[in-house]
Amino acid sequence: MSTEKTSAPAGGHQVVNPDAAHDAVTAVDPRLLVREQGLAGYLSEFRRKLHAGDLGSIPVVIGLLLICVIFQSLNSQFLSAQNLSNIAVTMVATGMMAVGIIFVLLLGEIDLSVGSVSGVSGAIVAVMTVSQGMNEWLAILVALVSGAAIGALHGFFFAKIGAPAFAVTLAGLLFWLGFMLQLLGNQGTINLDSDGVVAQLTTYFFTDVAAAYGFAAVAVVIFFLSSFVDSRRREAAGIPSRPLSDIVFRTVLLALVAFAAAYMFNQYKGLPLALVLFLLVLVITDFVLRRTAYGRKIFALGGSVEASRRAGINVTAVRISVFAIAGTFAAVGGLFWASKISAANQSAGTGDLLMNVIAAAVIGGTSLFGGRGRTWNALLGVMVIVSIQYGLALEGIATPIVYMITGGVLLATVVIDSVTRKTQKTAGRA
Repeated sequence: MSTEKTSAPAGGHQVVNPDAAHDAVTAVDPRLLVREQGLAGYLSEFRRKLHAGDLGSIPVVIGLLLICVIFQSLNSQFLSAQNLSNIAVTMVATGMMAVGIIFVLLLGEIDLSVGSVSGVSGAIVAVMTVSQGMNEWLAILVALVSGAAIGALHGFFFAKIGAPAFAVTLAGLLFWLGFMLQLLGNQGTINLDSDGVVAQLTTYFFTDVAAAYGFAAVAVVIFFLSSFVDSRRREAAGIPSRPLSDIVFRTVLLALVAFAAAYMFNQYKGLPLALVLFLLVLVITDFVLRRTAYGRKIFALGGSVEASRRAGINVTAVRISVFAIAGTFAAVGGLFWASKISAANQSAGTGDLLMNVIAAAVIGGTSLFGGRGRTWNALLGVMVIVSIQYGLALEGIATPIVYMITGGVLLATVVIDSVTRKTQKTAGRA
């Protein structure tokens, strides 16, 4: 749109430049290009986003496809039903924890304690059920509430006292690691009941072929209906909306992916319960962030704390709640890790877990600078990390090399995030 100024002669009447007025009328909202020009609109929109540094998850998807192509060419077992099913189950624990980290990153903060909190969660369930004979469902509830309380405690010191989140959660990392070791005692390892609720989180599969296909069909139908209703609602409000052809195209793409995944799972053990729970969590948390006032407050805080405070947002309460959410999902991840090894031991929550959780969130597309990201980023990011780990394992690559490669991928992602942020500032979008 033209920025030419108007002139004001002695008579006091403004004379508007005709060209400027014409530009003001004919300018088109860039968000309408896709809806109005079909395939050409998609290409135009892509170029605009590329110039503005706003490619979303496209680089991650391309990277994931390259990972599949490379490792499949090296080992034909990489895309086998068994290996892909194992990847799907293994990634859930890290992915659950990454969902909580995304909430914190949206504030522009970090939580370094999630690994230790996950270890505490597994230890609580193991001690209460095996050593104390408590009902397993009650022990799980205690573990989840404990995770939320720990996160809220960290949030209190950060939001109310004013201590840096980095320092508070670093102290939490050490404290809760020691607390976990204290809980486990001299035994060091407590084996879980192989038929218990926690153990079945990663070992239960829906073996009926109709389960996987039915889940895929439900997901596709819900996506179409939600997109259609949202489009009609936006159209009624007079704001940019997707045409039916665009919605159908996206639904078909989702259907291809969903039913291909269902077919793959049915070639092995069936649909994993762990993956179903993870996807349900992603749907719910995405709705909370994008469709509720609470979610908008989180994004607002990530954009500007002072502006949010002046807008009437209770900054302290939102910050404490976000850290409580991170603690809760850390506890959930700890239960899945305990399920994976059928035990709670002293190494739980240590090693490269924290790095992988943060990397999953960032690689998936969540900004370290706050204000940009979605919980679905956890799915993409953890798929990249676990796929690399499994691919390198199939090739017999040593653990040190795995660490270096994963670290390199994380560094590249952070660099891209930084460059993207600078590009958006240049384009006036930050």
